[in-house]
Amino acid sequence: MSKRSGGEKQEDIWIAHTELAVAPGHPFYKRLNELLEGARFDEFVEGLCARFYHARLGRPSLRPGIYFRALLVGYFEGIDSERGIAWRVADSLALRRFLLIGLDEPTPDHSTISRTRRLINIDTHREVFAWVLALLAERGLLKGQRMGIDATTLEANAAMRSIVRRDTGETYEEFLRGLAKASGIETPTREDLARLDRKRKKRTSNKEWKSPADEDARIAKMKDGRTHLAHKAEHAVDMDTGAIVAVTLQAADQGDTSTLDETLCEAGEQVAEQIRREAELRPQDKPKVHLQGIEELVTDKGYHSGAVVQRMKSYEVRTYIPEKKQKGRRDWQGKSAEQQAVYQNRRRVRSEYGKSLLRRRGELIERSFAHCYETGGMRRCHLRGRQNILKRQLIHVGAFNLSLILRKLLGAGTPRELRNRAGQAISRLLCFVMCLITAISPARRFIALVSQRLGSFSRCRRLCHRSRNICSSATGC
Repeated sequence: MSKRSGGEKQEDIWIAHTELAVAPGHPFYKRLNELLEGARFDEFVEGLCARFYHARLGRPSLRPGIYFRALLVGYFEGIDSERGIAWRVADSLALRRFLLIGLDEPTPDHSTISRTRRLINIDTHREVFAWVLALLAERGLLKGQRMGIDATTLEANAAMRSIVRRDTGETYEEFLRGLAKASGIETPTREDLARLDRKRKKRTSNKEWKSPADEDARIAKMKDGRTHLAHKAEHAVDMDTGAIVAVTLQAADQGDTSTLDETLCEAGEQVAEQIRREAELRPQDKPKVHLQGIEELVTDKGYHSGAVVQRMKSYEVRTYIPEKKQKGRRDWQGKSAEQQAVYQNRRRVRSEYGKSLLRRRGELIERSFAHCYETGGMRRCHLRGRQNILKRQLIHVGAFNLSLILRKLLGAGTPRELRNRAGQAISRLLCFVMCLITAISPARRFIALVSQRLGSFSRCRRLCHRSRNICSSATGC
């Protein structure tokens, strides 16, 4: 056996293409590629983005199919930044095959991905998102009748220590030094500034402060209690299938009652578009369509107000919005229409059907947040500007919708979950074999030997049970 020398190996100048390393391909991405190619995804996006490309001018371009597939990889691999996507694609032969990049072609770097995203407008990204919804509708994974809406915060790519005043442009530290000098402290120390800052009420306000790096970001409280510059993402989820019908990106300082209409209208437009497509594709002898318009709306109590409930009633949408606790009785004088809408909503919420909808809302909408922003890696934004973030977010959420189809085909919506299900099957098989061995009395010596290797048989069963619980505790994707 020859020994490997410590120096670098000198490679041949010419290598035949038959000798290049070829990966067998990941089973998850192989099935996803079959799904996209069967629906002619690359032909669709190339025709959609043709107006953004020039035959001769500009830098070497990135094909639209590769660009959108790379953003899909960001969701399935849980990568938060475009730089991370470029590194992962360059490192994996399976992903190179999924992106349809030959072994003699370079993979896209992060600057090319970023440049392509800036050139392709937001409406094109919305059309790609609608194309994925049409794919769901063809497979019966979109109903559009019952809609649940909720919002979450995304951490912006800007620091609180860099905020400046909107009127004067001075930094927060300069502002505190001015207050200290006005109070009689000529040369304030850091301890003096911190003490003065603690005594102030309402220290930061979006009306007075802004971020020079990302002016669309707003000061808000995150889910973990920290105050940070953030954006607000709002999802409209189909309560029958769990598909995300619409996603909007709002300013983080806007209340839920002020952003509800925009998200609901966006969801209504998407459902109406899918109804129109289904009616055009179905034969003339079968005019009936499977999709229906939005009839019911489910939210949490943060969206409740008399004006919102009355407005939803004017849209002919039945609401299931729980009320906040109030002290005393409300004054309904001159508000008979609003009173009637609120009382009707209250009766619906207290019914068994309404309680089941609220439970399902917490399951499906929180699941979409967990997959898109926690395991999907977009809780922390690496882009600046609401339009840029929304472009990435639309394709990211579209990948979540594709995972619903893959869950139906493979039983798993991400490569990680497919691997966990394989481990779960192995653990169940091991547990079954060990239980079978214990039932056979002549195998006691073998049991003792296995117990020595694994610690004990009870420990083996606990490990199998624990791995089974871990795999089954995933949120379904």
